[in-house]
Amino acid sequence: MSDQEYVRIENVSKTFYVKNNRIDALKDINLTIAKDEIVSIVGASGCGKSTLLRLICGLEREYEGALSINGHKLNGPSRGVGVVFQEHRLLPWLTVEQNIYLAVNHLPKSEKKELVAKYLELVDLPGTENFFPHQLSGGMAQRVAIARALVSNPRILLLDEPLGALDALTRKNMQKEILQIWEKDKITMIMVTHDIDEAIFLGSRVIVMTSRPGTIKRDITVPPSMAKDYTDPEFIRLRNEIYHEFSL
Repeated sequence: MSDQEYVRIENVSKTFYVKNNRIDALKDINLTIAKDEIVSIVGASGCGKSTLLRLICGLEREYEGALSINGHKLNGPSRGVGVVFQEHRLLPWLTVEQNIYLAVNHLPKSEKKELVAKYLELVDLPGTENFFPHQLSGGMAQRVAIARALVSNPRILLLDEPLGALDALTRKNMQKEILQIWEKDKITMIMVTHDIDEAIFLGSRVIVMTSRPGTIKRDITVPPSMAKDYTDPEFIRLRNEIYHEFSL
């Protein structure tokens, strides 16, 4: 399997049944994602974006089609796939260090402490090991959640609206933090977001999904030379192009 097809999704469809009512969440999804690429997925609420992430992380096992990572078919949750949700989901009765330990509980304590220190440094939170979640700001708590997802050295990091609950200024700062983390710790990232600016800012590609049943409407490449600047003319042009897809 080539690095250009590190994640391979072939003819994937997903159906739910709620009180005997059939809900077609995804239909004929075909997508490949390269190793160490950041891909953003946008679409209307209920179009199946989060369902697609659940399939990739192995939380949904019943589906049609084929889904593989590095040539290996997915058979359930894996330590090779980390997930960050919209809410940080830190356990309030545990310290930052103890929350991160949960992801590497199988390792000796000395090794865990070393890893916690390393990944808190990576997310720019050194020295917060003994803080409790209520002592952290929203952005700090989400950085801890990212450190917890990365500490087990996953091959892929899935981000499901990770910045949606943050205020506008913190959100923009966190977008820069995520890019810096990616640059330091090269990893394949797949992010779901409702924010088109965020999708362009973070992604090397933006996948536009249709309303339910979710299908891929457009796969748009973000020019590598484009400035990471919301006021840049090329950024504005691309934003308008993606907005246009939702008005058709």
